[in-house]
Amino acid sequence: MKQTKIMIIGGGAAGIIAAIAAARNNAKVTILEKNSRIGRKILVTGNGRCNYTNINATSKDYNHPWFVSGPINLFGPRETIKFFKELGIEPLVEQNGRVYPRSEQASSIVDVFLDELKRLDVNVINGMNVCRIVKNGSGFSAISTDGEKFESDSVIITTGGMAMPTSGSNGSGYSLAQALGHKLIRTLPALVKLKLESPYLKHLDGVKVQGTAALIIDGKKVDERSGDILFTGYGISGPTILDLSRQAALALETGSETLIRVILIGKSEKIDIGKRFLDNPLKQIDHCLIGLINKRLISPLLKEAKIAKHTHPAAALSSSDIDSITRLLTGWDFVVSGTRPFEDAQITVGGIDVAMVDPKTMESTKVPGLYFAGEILDIDGPCGGFNLQWAWTSGHVAGTSAAGNRS
Repeated sequence: MKQTKIMIIGGGAAGIIAAIAAARNNAKVTILEKNSRIGRKILVTGNGRCNYTNINATSKDYNHPWFVSGPINLFGPRETIKFFKELGIEPLVEQNGRVYPRSEQASSIVDVFLDELKRLDVNVINGMNVCRIVKNGSGFSAISTDGEKFESDSVIITTGGMAMPTSGSNGSGYSLAQALGHKLIRTLPALVKLKLESPYLKHLDGVKVQGTAALIIDGKKVDERSGDILFTGYGISGPTILDLSRQAALALETGSETLIRVILIGKSEKIDIGKRFLDNPLKQIDHCLIGLINKRLISPLLKEAKIAKHTHPAAALSSSDIDSITRLLTGWDFVVSGTRPFEDAQITVGGIDVAMVDPKTMESTKVPGLYFAGEILDIDGPCGGFNLQWAWTSGHVAGTSAAGNRS
């Protein structure tokens, strides 16, 4: 029986697992990677710890659940953990279902991948930048920028998106797909820090608080997340903000008014803010907030509340002054002016239109024998292992399908 020749363009998370899945199904696999080594982006995920999946991941966590549903049921978090455990990676499950290697080293993932690729005799060619893919009858030719040509029966494009271009993800795969007739959905940075318009950013730079961030678009709250919030010299960051950034980026793209509402004191805390001032009439106004919020927030908050004399006694406050302070503590609105660039983004919103891909196989519906996996597709999820899970899910399905095992 003739071996199926499969060429994988891009040696990131999706490409590597696609290669392993295909090789385990008796295919002859070649990975063409433009970087000097494969798995480069994996090394920086999870701050170098590699949050490689999330035990709670389902299709509902992604922007096109109808597309993700079938593949993730075939190869989801449970299968991913089993797959890596067989390679030697013991799982460490942390809060919110995040899963890391027990070694807490992203390099462990790359190391076991390299061992498995070697065992399966997968041909890895680094430093190979593919600039064109040509469909030749029943097969394909991939041409590099140096003019080298590679032939195969099938091609899997796993070149990633636009996020973190220093890792090699610069959107090069989009042009390859477009040249073969595929539509590109507008790309934007996501899981990214947000830029704010505020006179207080310099003062707040580096302030970290536990609270809730709500995303307000055209006056309507569309989502909120609780956890760490970090103010920076350009705006705002933290896990809560990253998870809101996708919708914020899309809203900004359409010109919608976009706000981040920082809730420092939640309703459930049942803190009587006014009582702090009324019970301490001789205490300085700003001192009444010490112990309630980060000290570096006090001056900007009082300025925003139009309290002119911060050092005056609390007795000088009117009821409307106290209402203004309370309103800001329970919901301080900041205007979002933009996102940080792709260099600071973890993932890409947009990509190759999934309407042109069969979710059962990851095969193009336009070009038989051409497959896609990972971030190149218009699929994205929240922070916490969901996007790497999509890489494993789609890559495993694509590799298995391309090898001819479509069970």
